[in-house]
Amino acid sequence: MNRKTLDPNQSPNARFGERLRRLRDERGWTQDDLAERMGYSGTHISAVETGRRSPTPRFTQSADKAFGTGDQLERQGRAARNTAILEGFPEYAAHEMRAAELRMFELGIVPGLLQTPAYAGAIASGAVRRGAITEQQAEERLALLAERQASLERTPPPLVFAVLDESCLRRSVGGPKVMAAQLERLIAFAELPNTVLQVTPYDLGERRPFDLPVRLVTLPDRSVVVYAESSIQGRLDRDSRVVQPMMTAYHQLQAEAPSQTASVAMITEVRKGTL
Repeated sequence: MNRKTLDPNQSPNARFGERLRRLRDERGWTQDDLAERMGYSGTHISAVETGRRSPTPRFTQSADKAFGTGDQLERQGRAARNTAILEGFPEYAAHEMRAAELRMFELGIVPGLLQTPAYAGAIASGAVRRGAITEQQAEERLALLAERQASLERTPPPLVFAVLDESCLRRSVGGPKVMAAQLERLIAFAELPNTVLQVTPYDLGERRPFDLPVRLVTLPDRSVVVYAESSIQGRLDRDSRVVQPMMTAYHQLQAEAPSQTASVAMITEVRKGTL
């Protein structure tokens, strides 16, 4: 059996998952055995154990009842949920790191995979100053981002299609020096042989099909998952009734957006204003 090694130091979710597995192993239960006792599927148990899914209050209460652990798992689950990583994102990130193709649309800020360390640090520091996250949670975000960015350098690399709203270029983050370096990073990204970068101008107006960030991941077996998020929630979906319309809308977006050459010219022009 292919049993994934768990690293409890990776994240609060990973610590919870490692403990869940340990308690299950101590009783000699399979994931399906525990699932039956808790009223979940074996797939759900696996996702929580490997940190790909956050333990909900209902899940932790059910686990405490199954194991007879009082409220220990409920309290640990509460700590795991006190994280800066949106629910659903760890599972998405796991797919992203082994994707054959990535398609992304972003507005407001440069996508994480394309951020410089200084730009990413400025975003995280701003969230800390606002009280939205703690210093520890900021470090958690940046560590996961570094891991995701490193995964792009695997062999063979994934094909990456990125469409950025013009607001990603116009919103100043970290000051002129940070923005100049970030825009230069986008230009360098566009020059890679496995990437396509486009920028949708403001005047695209109602022809822009997305109002929220979107990620489409084509896995090695050619199946596709879609991840979309708001400021407070992320959702991963594999249902073809959701995935197919999103893929169609993404292709329409690419068709409406200026070419990569024109987009790089826009980025270059904006960068001049930061120097």
